[in-house]
Amino acid sequence: MIKVGIVGGTGYTGVELLRLLALHPQVNLQVITSRADAGTRVDQMFPSLRGLVDLLFVHPDEAFLTQCDLVFFATPNGIAMQQARALIDAGVRVIDLAADFRLQDIASWEKWYGMTHACPDLVAEAVYGLPEINREKIKSARLIANPGCYPTAVQLGFIPLLEAGVIDMGSLIADAKSGVSGAGRKAEIPALFAEAGDSFKAYGVAGHRHLPEIRQGLAGVAGNEVGLTFVPHLTPMIRGIHATLYGRLTREVDLQSLFEQRYRNEPFVDVMPAGSHPETRSVRGSNQCRIAVHRPQGSDTVVVLSVIDNLVKGAAGQAVQNMNIMFDFADNTALNIVPLLP
Repeated sequence: MIKVGIVGGTGYTGVELLRLLALHPQVNLQVITSRADAGTRVDQMFPSLRGLVDLLFVHPDEAFLTQCDLVFFATPNGIAMQQARALIDAGVRVIDLAADFRLQDIASWEKWYGMTHACPDLVAEAVYGLPEINREKIKSARLIANPGCYPTAVQLGFIPLLEAGVIDMGSLIADAKSGVSGAGRKAEIPALFAEAGDSFKAYGVAGHRHLPEIRQGLAGVAGNEVGLTFVPHLTPMIRGIHATLYGRLTREVDLQSLFEQRYRNEPFVDVMPAGSHPETRSVRGSNQCRIAVHRPQGSDTVVVLSVIDNLVKGAAGQAVQNMNIMFDFADNTALNIVPLLP
């Protein structure tokens, strides 16, 4: 058994962590922090956890996090970088679900996130927690930078093509759509039902914070800088990301076989049969990424369809998968979840 703490347990990713960890046979939940809701029972705020989580939210100043083996940060950007050093020095391993340690270029991070990085020395040590490319590094990591939701769906779709060197790296396009929960559990006008319902829009076209993260990851796979156009969209649904990815083929390749071989040993990437069109509802509540690859009209354009649940494989589920790898548990421990349908 490992002792686990969660910093920031009242958001959507926080309650997803609780949902998954509550049934993990090797996890003992020690502490869940919240500044605003300290003293409140977790199952009072989230009745879905009644009988599963018998804890109170604790103020961060009163949480004995150094007694944990692992601490998850399900907090806004800028929090984990303030506290990670003390925990790591105390022998606690850390998984940050925010963006504090995702970008290796500190100047770029500060530009996109609008603040000075409080712990730049740890950035070089942090392991980017995409298991499908960094499994061996994750095993021994002290600090994991859990990937963003859009970056997970986009990278998993492009990785086989870049590794095989079969597409033009200078003209990649990622057209991605997300449910409203991707904006977090907070009161903001664009996320109100009357604003987001029965509507569909693009946003962040001039530049989105996930763009440098995606470029960094794809460049690492390709071995060179990539040219990427990334356009996110908000859709009137609660959960899910659908990424439609485009590239120009530079040589002939059996695309279906390429994807099937690349992911044949990855438990949470499902390459669907040729001609498939994966739906976001087919992964709702699960840690699966479902992928289909197409070559329309036999042209030199490859189209990859990649769907995930933004709160699970795009956040909390991937964090639990990283924890499982770090502590030598089976990847699918507490993650063998059949998607919800309808």
